[in-house]
Amino acid sequence: MAEKSKKNIPVVGIVLVTHGTFGETLLEAAEMVMGKQDNCLAVGVDVERSVDETMELIRSSIQKVERGKGVVALTDLFGGSPTTMSLSLMKSENLEVITGVNLPMLVATLQSRSMDLQALAEKVKSAGQQGIKVAGAMLRKKAKK
Repeated sequence: MAEKSKKNIPVVGIVLVTHGTFGETLLEAAEMVMGKQDNCLAVGVDVERSVDETMELIRSSIQKVERGKGVVALTDLFGGSPTTMSLSLMKSENLEVITGVNLPMLVATLQSRSMDLQALAEKVKSAGQQGIKVAGAMLRKKAKK
């Protein structure tokens, strides 16, 4: 069941920081599975917006979803602009940055938002890795048994 943010129950905030509209689309998919989520925003890095404007948008999004337990920034590509920009805010914000975002990672984050920020980060990393399968190989292996 989705762990929705309530005014009196602090949860880790979530900001998806991705190239283009990938984060928005991923959040929409997660909400199809889990229902509408609070304290969860998506920021798209777009060449039409200046770096300063994008940084301010990421910073303000982090501050909007912060409820006392910190914020997880889920980014799409290690070494990419969304990750680099997010990492630059770790000194000034209570923030953890996790790269390689996929739907299993986002669902795990939404389900476990009451956890401590660092424990949540490890759980999310594991969920993302476990969500990656070569499905055809698994089916072929089952068929041989």
